[in-house]
Amino acid sequence: MGSVEGPAVSSVTPINDGSSSVPHYTRILLIKPSSLGDIIHTLPVVSAIKAQWPESHITWLVKRQWAEVVERVEGIDRVWAVDPTVRSWVTQGLALRAERFDLALDLQGLFRSAMLARVSAAPMRIGFANGREGSPWFYTHRVSVPDSDLHAVDRYLLLAAALGIALPRDPRFVFRMLDEDLTAVRGVFQHHGYSIDNPWVAMNVGARWLTKRWPLTSFAAVADQLSESHRAPVVIIGSAEDRLYANKLQSLLTRPCVNVSGEVPLKCLPALLSKATVMITNDSGPMHIAAACGVPVVAMFGPTSATRTGPYGAGHHVLTGQVSCSPCFSRVCRHNPEMECLMRITPTHVVDVVRPLLAAQAPCR
Repeated sequence: MGSVEGPAVSSVTPINDGSSSVPHYTRILLIKPSSLGDIIHTLPVVSAIKAQWPESHITWLVKRQWAEVVERVEGIDRVWAVDPTVRSWVTQGLALRAERFDLALDLQGLFRSAMLARVSAAPMRIGFANGREGSPWFYTHRVSVPDSDLHAVDRYLLLAAALGIALPRDPRFVFRMLDEDLTAVRGVFQHHGYSIDNPWVAMNVGARWLTKRWPLTSFAAVADQLSESHRAPVVIIGSAEDRLYANKLQSLLTRPCVNVSGEVPLKCLPALLSKATVMITNDSGPMHIAAACGVPVVAMFGPTSATRTGPYGAGHHVLTGQVSCSPCFSRVCRHNPEMECLMRITPTHVVDVVRPLLAAQAPCR
């Protein structure tokens, strides 16, 4: 499977015509608390709103663990961080009311997020008609999703289209690339004796679901083959939680690589991945950041659907092992043999896709 392209959303009936350069909705509350991949999918909504209504003030409500990524999103005027506790959500929900929002956009579509939209007292509250946990009851306007297989980026843009916002042909993902972030990641690479400005391969072996994880032995085989045939180093990335998994991978390698897992703060991940030549990855949040930065992604997909949540845009490659139950969207594999959808993807498949990208040594920015 190749790139994920966005379908048109012209069938959405606008709530207003969006014709005025001065928005009816000056103060906007955007509710998208998690997770990392879903947050990245929301960036084109922010870009579209700001392109049409540049004077609008957008507050993004997000779980505290992801707040520093949202702080790097171009077009966000305020980040409203909440902790994952009922007390925090209740307290912050009451504080939202004092902000006098004109519009609340709930892209999460769950009871808690919809309740926050309602508690904010925004006179217009928009969410998906097929939201879960009774969330549509809290909206003043509900937007239908015409196709369950619509990519998350295009599904979120349906809410912008419903506001009468003109959507670009190519949705825009824009990060603020801060000098301090670039300096930090350069320092990490220099510590390992490499330059981040030379070609290198990012390798992400982590994923929230165990069923999304391609075998470490397969990652190791790819890293060794690439290290043998190309000068570009393989760099293992990941959070501090991924460090143990990354260390296991490193122990399987027969050739040297760079392991920066746990050394790069989440806020610096866009700066880091924007410098990669190519990324080899499981279906994960970092995969979406790399794709948003215009870096070619080679991703292994098993239980999830690349049509719905694959790397968005042109120049990416999704590898799948087709089995009868895929995609199952399950965190527990009940198939026999276990995780065959990922096991069928061989290291050779990955190397054959990556080599031309390395030969070109030019990210598709």
